[in-house]
Amino acid sequence: MKTISEYVRRLEEHKGPVNPEYYGVYERSVYKKEKYTVFMTRLQDGSDRLCAFGAHPFNGIERDGYTECELTHENATILKREFLFCAPKPVLSTCKCTFGVGDRLGRATPGHLRVFEKYDATPVLAQQSMRELTLTGRTYQSVMDDVAFFVFREGYEGGYGADGDHLKNIDDIGNALEDGCTMITLDLSEHIHKLGTDHVPAADQNVKDRYLGKEFTLADGTVLTFSEEELDTIAAIYSEAMDFTQRVYETYFAAGKYSADLEVSIDETDVSTTPLQHFFVANELTERGVKFATIAPRFSGEFQKGIDYIGDLDVFTAELKVHQAIAETFGYKLSVHSGSDKFSVFPVIGEITKGHFHIKTSGTNWLEAMRLVAMEDPKLYRNIHKYALTVFAQAKAYYHVSGNPAAVPDVDTLRDDQLPMLFDMTDSRQLIHITYGFILNHPIFGPALKALWTKEHQWYEALLKELLMKHMECLKIPFVSYM
Repeated sequence: MKTISEYVRRLEEHKGPVNPEYYGVYERSVYKKEKYTVFMTRLQDGSDRLCAFGAHPFNGIERDGYTECELTHENATILKREFLFCAPKPVLSTCKCTFGVGDRLGRATPGHLRVFEKYDATPVLAQQSMRELTLTGRTYQSVMDDVAFFVFREGYEGGYGADGDHLKNIDDIGNALEDGCTMITLDLSEHIHKLGTDHVPAADQNVKDRYLGKEFTLADGTVLTFSEEELDTIAAIYSEAMDFTQRVYETYFAAGKYSADLEVSIDETDVSTTPLQHFFVANELTERGVKFATIAPRFSGEFQKGIDYIGDLDVFTAELKVHQAIAETFGYKLSVHSGSDKFSVFPVIGEITKGHFHIKTSGTNWLEAMRLVAMEDPKLYRNIHKYALTVFAQAKAYYHVSGNPAAVPDVDTLRDDQLPMLFDMTDSRQLIHITYGFILNHPIFGPALKALWTKEHQWYEALLKELLMKHMECLKIPFVSYM
């Protein structure tokens, strides 16, 4: 009978080559330190455990010749201390191409790592907003612990980041950093003013002195100038946001208390960011001494959740060139939000940025998990789909999407083998995409989904690998295996 005790004895006795997988041990997770050996194994119920023997520091239950350790926060902390590659680090400012893939379910990381070990891009594996944490019932601590164990299990030593995504509250930012986030995406939407018909206040004299009557030459030779009217309008829109950013920076970043990158998000607006607005934000932050790794402008067109780009590709291309020139002028990289599945603009993004960008793609992981449900358990999927229709209106309060539930085919008219095709349709993708919190928290659907995903984890990993590789290829990311 194949047991962990037998595997440990064979290792200790050096009885020739040992196949870890024969004993249910993840082959890439076997690490030998000077005084102990540690590895991860999959139990019959589908859960993982950390196992160690020798003079090891982990906490667990003593078995026959080894210690079986649950995947607790305490053991995750020890793991990150003992194996530094398991701990997140700042990657935006040090790596050319970075991907925020995230993992809402605590299951996607293995599929992601199969791709990142082969392409010249660095992942931000832990990426969650407060909204996502609330809807999934997780914490930054649990998200990062899950990722750390997966990174160890898969033997991935390429480095990764952890993003406190779209944070607006200064206390939430502090909590995310305290929990170990190595990146903060500062969402300025609540401090960016919308201008109506009221009188626009004039920019103060210091601002006028910095901009009026001056020419600003970008890295590509483009020259920007501000009229007084344009400057007054831009200052009215962004000045409060600049004040708040400076406050956040001075509170958490300036003194070097936390080793983390700052991303400035100005994309959560109704209209696209003009080149003058983008330049103003970058220049004002630089003037105030705020160091940031990336800015996320609101690009022209629509970057909606889970579907391809909506808009004029020629207009997008022309504007992207100027945005990229601004980023190069100040020495940071552009960030593209809601970037999952934007295949029609990926080639342009890859070419114009020369592969120097950050992109967020996490939501599509959930859709692939639900595609798997449609493939493996059609009855369960049909019930979930019908439930999603009843809560779509509530979920839409959290997201800007144009999906129309009335345009989604009636699942009762589809054969079982046709259900996965729903995930190739815009309206049905967005239906499932934005209702994830309701589905996961459903007393029947939630447990059923977790059981299915645990059983079919290898298939889920394969689906994620295929999808993420498509992103890499369209963005023209070089294939460079580190292993």
